[in-house]
Amino acid sequence: MRSQFDSLTSTLIAQRQQVHEICRQFARSPSKGNLKRLKALFGSCGEQVVIESGFYCDYGDKIQIGDRVFININCTVLDAGNVTIGDDCLIGPNVQIMAVEHGVEPQARLLKHNYAKDVKIGANVWIAAGVIILPGVTIGDNSVIGAGSVVTKLVPDNSLFAGNPAQFIKSL
Repeated sequence: MRSQFDSLTSTLIAQRQQVHEICRQFARSPSKGNLKRLKALFGSCGEQVVIESGFYCDYGDKIQIGDRVFININCTVLDAGNVTIGDDCLIGPNVQIMAVEHGVEPQARLLKHNYAKDVKIGANVWIAAGVIILPGVTIGDNSVIGAGSVVTKLVPDNSLFAGNPAQFIKSL
């Protein structure tokens, strides 16, 4: 399900500016203090979560991260919708998680509306380098997404998907 919202309200602009500044500080200096400030933005963040430099998000408060998650360098999360990352996930470098989209019809795009669509990544999932996860996608527990894939649809539990668009390869 997607919900429409206006990202150009003064409240959301101010929130994005504040969050972007914290992300920039962490990118410049991925110290424990800056990591703590970054994690404090999230709706929830589990124990033993490692986030490498270059992490970027828009709002932060719609992100829920489980325990023992590793997020490699240059991860982008556009979190207009809820983004849930389960326990024990591995997120490779240059991964993009998109929980927002715009209208497909030309006239709708002129209105500048945004549509939030939640993204859910189950437990013990490996998202390899350079993967793009599109709005509304759910990735099931114990699944693997191959490097460079574009995930456009549901990935069932215990599955290997790869390609553009990502396709089922085999059960795990």
